[in-house]
Amino acid sequence: MAVRMGVNTPIVLHVPDRNSEWEQTAGIAEVVRIAERADELGYDFLTCSDHVGVPQGSPSPMMGGMRGTRYWDPLATLSYLAARTRGIRLCTNVLVLGYHHPLAIAKRFGTLDMLSGGRLILGVGVGSTAEEFAVLGAPFDDRGPRADDAIGALRAAMSERLPSYDGRYYRFSGLVIEPHAVQREVPIWVGGNTRRSVRRATELADGWLPAALSPEQLRTRLEQHPPSGPRFEVVVSTTEALDPVGDPDGALRTVTALEEAGATTVLPRLLHHSEQHYLEGLQALAELSCFVPRP
Repeated sequence: MAVRMGVNTPIVLHVPDRNSEWEQTAGIAEVVRIAERADELGYDFLTCSDHVGVPQGSPSPMMGGMRGTRYWDPLATLSYLAARTRGIRLCTNVLVLGYHHPLAIAKRFGTLDMLSGGRLILGVGVGSTAEEFAVLGAPFDDRGPRADDAIGALRAAMSERLPSYDGRYYRFSGLVIEPHAVQREVPIWVGGNTRRSVRRATELADGWLPAALSPEQLRTRLEQHPPSGPRFEVVVSTTEALDPVGDPDGALRTVTALEEAGATTVLPRLLHHSEQHYLEGLQALAELSCFVPRP
């Protein structure tokens, strides 16, 4: 039993009670060293989230606690890391669809796909922060059906020089988008833990990217909404921090349980108290028998 693994990029996102103290003063140099080492070890992808601004002290429905306030911009961050890595893929986890017109995503992230040699994974989500929607002038109440239509528009636009689409909320034609994505089909993964999220993923996308689910929760969701095909990706982050350095057997059990429940890729949280400890964790995790390196 074996799975691919991604990297929940540290430093670029701060969530109370989850980040280590050393991350507070770390910056791009540390992020680059971690990305380069993950690339060398064969991790499948690294991540960066998307928020413009969030209310301080607001709860997070995804994290089960308080929402963080530090979110590095995903386009700037992943573009920089694309230049410092060779094969690891670059995943938005997640891009809030309501904040961006599909053609803007196609142009900006299609350019990233071109610059990186086809390494983009477009993780997308509906969003939940009403205050942020209001400040950005984005409709909130119908964000679900808007997101569904946006996914259809992205399917039509990401890899096309002259895209055309006629949907419920988005319509466009006659505009040249150059550059655009070089992948024939950019993978689109839908984030979220709700039943609607997994249904949206299995009906409209190439993968499902829940924040953190137990094996039992994952199995139940997938039984309710089976994956749409053998190539569908189920990418699950761990609910607890793994310690592959101090407890490799425990890390192996956690990853194996998620794989047996239906995960095709695991996005582990790592226990770490310094940059060096994080790098050691990446190495130890890659040495587990369940780890499948990127082709």
